[in-house]
Amino acid sequence: MPLRILCLGDVVGRPGRQILHQKLPTLVRERSIDLVIANAENIAGGSGITANLFNKIRSYGVDVVTLGDHIYRKIDIVQTLQTSERIVRPANLASAAAGRPYTVVTTNSGAAVGVFCLLGRIFMNSPADDPFAAAERILGEMPDNVRVCVCDMHAEATSEKVAMGHWLDGRCSMIVGTHTHIPTADARILPGGSACITDLGMCGPYDSVLGRRKDRVVKHMTTNMPHSFEVATGDVRMCGAIAEIDPETGRAISMERVEVRGENADQAYDSDDKSD
Repeated sequence: MPLRILCLGDVVGRPGRQILHQKLPTLVRERSIDLVIANAENIAGGSGITANLFNKIRSYGVDVVTLGDHIYRKIDIVQTLQTSERIVRPANLASAAAGRPYTVVTTNSGAAVGVFCLLGRIFMNSPADDPFAAAERILGEMPDNVRVCVCDMHAEATSEKVAMGHWLDGRCSMIVGTHTHIPTADARILPGGSACITDLGMCGPYDSVLGRRKDRVVKHMTTNMPHSFEVATGDVRMCGAIAEIDPETGRAISMERVEVRGENADQAYDSDDKSD
């Protein structure tokens, strides 16, 4: 039986958490998903992740959490990064950075799946090492029994994400892009047998500017004056992609985008996040 892996785009604030809570279990059940991977670097009010919120989305059905440039915005996540095998930091951060650069998890069917993420460098403000060299290093460190491997390329430039897909083609089962919050229409199987998509989109409010209140962002862009960019609440969707993988060879059989619509979020983001 093929292995079915669901990768979800950036989970943004409370609206993103709510739609995972409401819709993810049903999707997993209906599509017989074996593993759920989600980028959650924006889960705490649009920037960062806390230990509490990590545990929440794990309880909603997320098996592995990947991160990006906002990884250390909430300092209390550091202990979780150091102890949990279900969350990974970008592999091309400094070697002394908190967290593991990759993980290997076992599905209920017994398949070992390697998961890692990378930070892009084009148009990104975060200092990071060469992601291509880091990917090469991680693949060299993967245990010999790992046939299935998933890479989350968290980057601004589509060219860098597409290039990473070709660099890893035939060596990773699934290469997905995150960070830009806009789903792309290029889910495909590359010549070497890897499932690839330039950006998964986001799990969050699409009546927004990349998850933030559109009135605040437009006001800033038209006046150059500072404004707080609260997380928006309208048109919440859960976006990602499902790939079927041959567990013996690690080659992708199929890949498709998924987009599940939810309701408007119950309330705007509480910056202290005390209720969650």
